Amino acid sequence: MKFRKDRDRSCREILLELYDSLDRRYRPEDVADLVLQALEGNLSRRERVVLQRAARHSSRNAAWFSSMSTDYARPVGGARQVTAATRLFERSVEVDPDDPRSLLEFATTIGSAIRWAPDRTDFLADRLNRESRDAAGIELSKRQYNRRFRTLRRLAAKADTLGVEQDKRRLLMLGVTGFGADIPRERFLADVDAACYVAYYTARRKLRREFTLSGRDNPFDEIASVLLDRCTDSSDWWMIAQVRATPDVLERLTEEERGRLLGQWSAVMRHSAGMLRDRWNPGTDRISMIVRPGDDSTTWNNLAVAYNAARAGWLACLASLDALDLLDVACPGKVMRLMAADLAAWHHSAGDGVDPNTAVWAALPPPWEVLDGSSACTRADVEAACRTAGLDPEGSGWTAPAARRVVAVFRPTPELVHGVSIADPVWASLLRRAGVFSGKHVKPELAADAGHGLASGIVVSELPTTGRPTE
Repeated sequence: MKFRKDRDRSCREILLELYDSLDRRYRPEDVADLVLQALEGNLSRRERVVLQRAARHSSRNAAWFSSMSTDYARPVGGARQVTAATRLFERSVEVDPDDPRSLLEFATTIGSAIRWAPDRTDFLADRLNRESRDAAGIELSKRQYNRRFRTLRRLAAKADTLGVEQDKRRLLMLGVTGFGADIPRERFLADVDAACYVAYYTARRKLRREFTLSGRDNPFDEIASVLLDRCTDSSDWWMIAQVRATPDVLERLTEEERGRLLGQWSAVMRHSAGMLRDRWNPGTDRISMIVRPGDDSTTWNNLAVAYNAARAGWLACLASLDALDLLDVACPGKVMRLMAADLAAWHHSAGDGVDPNTAVWAALPPPWEVLDGSSACTRADVEAACRTAGLDPEGSGWTAPAARRVVAVFRPTPELVHGVSIADPVWASLLRRAGVFSGKHVKPELAADAGHGLASGIVVSELPTTGRPTE
């Protein structure tokens, strides 16, 4: 991450960088440093002291850069396929290679020359034979015709893949930021205090999971609390509600706004549930949720995060509208993440056993079956499963918004390699390149250096094995 070193940046310039951070993965301390600059001259002594607790660990102030990416992986567009098709068909057509719909329209336009269409892409069944090509006036050899047909098939396949990958990334962002990445830029720039809170709180929500027996910290820490307290009655609470659907925020909205937010979360919940259904492996043990060979645990876990965040927002909006009685008819449950076998074994050896939430998930119909009406699951069913597992159905967030957690104390972001804390970012970069903690074989050419680093005590985390933790 490159930070501009001059201190004469305008508030708008700083806010623009904060806005860009909504769709990226800045560390909270780096966002706190930007917030300090944006609010220069408008902070009380206490607010400044609290913000400086984080800002002094920023990349700019600490004079070192994290080895961890400052962005989420972005799907690769179809520029390469467009270039190949343009050269082959000798025709230039305006196209956005990062837009799946534009890619498909481009393929359809240039494909008209050989009578190709998006619904006719089967190489064996849909190609024209010699007689059909002659009748259509296509003066190409069989080899040249086949080359063009294959190119168009690749373009269509790329458009489909790109659409799916963009959808998965959007759901990932919804899971970790709410609707923060969808906030219009000018609306964000119009309210400095609300913008600073949204940027910092979403940065806290994006922290990577650590390979540990303890749960995750509350993303609402002392700095987020100070920034939220700066917001007044005139602040843009609708924008704040896009990233924090809690009673204290929702009560600031009109009933119509809460209804709209309810609809937004309901749509995300149904969409993510459908994608989870398509990726569910029937062979997975729902009681243990241990990842099996061949499972795409990253995609499953990202979709589970999106679904659970949407469900939590949906429940919060129902509660704010005094409409939790709707759960008496249908109450879709949570979705559990897949867990690495070594982490599950660590929990077992520590006497923790299976998370009681997983027991509730296993006892209920999958949420996608409840949402599409193929299975019934009422609030009474969820309450019974929670009681059996020893959980409070309301306090644990199964039948009501989860109870408010204690405000967390800020701590610097650890340097992680697949969830394992490393003391030094340079060593972390080497271990990541070598494939350590990835669950794969360590690269032979880097094995000696990686082994030396591990023997030097640079791993901060307590580890049961050197297996790959689930991210």
